[in-house]
This record gives sequence, C-alpha cells and structure tokens, in this order.
Amino acid sequence: MPWMPTAPGRRFFAVRSAHGETRSAHGETAAAADRPPASVRAMDTLTELTPTVWQLPFPVGHVYLVALPDDGYAVVDTGVPGSAPAILGALARLGGRPQQLRQIVLTHSHLDHMGSAADLAAATGARVLAGALDAPYIRGTAPEPPPVPTPAERSLHEGIMAGLAAAGVPPLRHTEVDTVLHDGDTLDGWGEEVRVLHVPGHTPGGIALHLPASRVLFPGDLIATDPEGRRAVLGPFNVAREEAIASFRRLAALEDVDTVCVPHGVPLRTGARDVLAAATPEKDWL
Repeated sequence: MPWMPTAPGRRFFAVRSAHGETRSAHGETAAAADRPPASVRAMDTLTELTPTVWQLPFPVGHVYLVALPDDGYAVVDTGVPGSAPAILGALARLGGRPQQLRQIVLTHSHLDHMGSAADLAAATGARVLAGALDAPYIRGTAPEPPPVPTPAERSLHEGIMAGLAAAGVPPLRHTEVDTVLHDGDTLDGWGEEVRVLHVPGHTPGGIALHLPASRVLFPGDLIATDPEGRRAVLGPFNVAREEAIASFRRLAALEDVDTVCVPHGVPLRTGARDVLAAATPEKDWL
C-alpha cells in the first residue's frame, strides 16, 4: 500500500500530494490536463546507488533499475498503475531499449509495487518474478488479504486510499507470474549471487533480495527510512505484524549489507548495518 515518509516524530509518515501541482485556483490548465496523473510521473532524478543499481523515485514510492551483464536490465517493483511510461523513459536514459528489460521482480503484491507489471511485461516481453504465496494475488486468482492497521496507522490508511481515488490512478491490471520464488532460491542472469528471502508479515508472500557480493539489499516494504536516511522503521499496513517484525529482524541480522534499497524513504548508502541494528520495529506504529 503506498505511503511516504515525512518529518520524524510519532506521525512518521504522511501522504504526499499527488495533484496539487497540476491545479490552479481556476482548475487544470490545458498543459496539466495533457499530463498523466502526478502519482505516476517519476521525479526528475535517476540516482546511481551502485555501479549497477539506480533509484527511480515516484510520489508514492521508488522503483529500482538494475543493469545485467548481458546488456539487459531488471526492475525491482513497478509503481502504481500507469507508471510504465516513466519506467521505460528511465530505461532509455540509461541507454536501454524496452526489449532489453529481462526481469520484473515484485517484492510483494500491493498496488504500488505490482501496479504497472502487466503494462511493462506487455511492452517489453520481460518475465515477471514474485514470491509463491503472493503470486495468486498478483495474478488475480485469489483475493488479497487486507492489512491490519494499528490505531496509529488507521487514519493514514484511510487518507491514502482517498488520495489514490482523487489522484486519477488507472485501474489495476493483474498479470501472470512467470517464475514463483521461494526462500533460498537464487536469481539467474544478474552476474552475481542474488538470494531470495521469504519475509512474510507485510504480505503473506513478500520477498527480499540480498546480493552479498555487492552488499545490496532490496527489503520490500518491511523496512522504510526517515527523510535523512538515519533511522529505519517497520513499514506500516502489515497483514501480520508479529511476522513482519520477525522478518525485519531477519533482514537486520544479515551480513554483507551496505546499501538498502527501500521502496519508501531514503535508500541507506552508508552505515546500513548500524542503522538496522539500532531499529526498534517492535515499537513502531504503536
């Protein structure tokens, strides 16, 4: 479920406006009306985190592009529905063509992560990979279990859902999952070992990716950070909070992690292990 970090404090997260910049006091201008909703327009930056990993930020989260050794690319998560043009635009900025996108890896089944997978797969022919237990929700063959928000999360969740409705996000299209992933699997084609970790709690079948050689972690929504990247917290809107806390602790205990590519907040680029070790997910969102 989409959410964004704001200033530190008890209300650690808030919705970022997805449409204020496109409206004046007199309504939409013609130029604004011609643009896609702000919620699916990538921000101007494409940030290199490592020699092979780039962050593409959106108003409701981040997508990560990964260069593969065969001149192809992988994408980790896909944003809300309607984000595919911006992702393909970022790929072009890196010198890639649509047919060079090889893999679409979904960390979990929430709208802001799998929302544009169907469009990207259709445009590129890339394979879709996801955790085995979330695959039915991504395919649309089973109803997705709703999150169980804590009292502190409840009003935020309601505001986000209202914001999505107001932002003009296109309808969700489900997609086939070509490869289902399990704990202990490894991904082919990345030029180094990529370990798949089943990290349930945020969703039943959420996964994380750990690249020990390059010391990179893609944690999905289990881990978020503050705007300065100095504090890590448990992501909100979990289906099973205690499971999510245990999964957070599993990721925080990993060796060989310098860079943490969080979907919400600021990626951790230095001192990641210390930040994760100092985290207190048991207390977040109470």
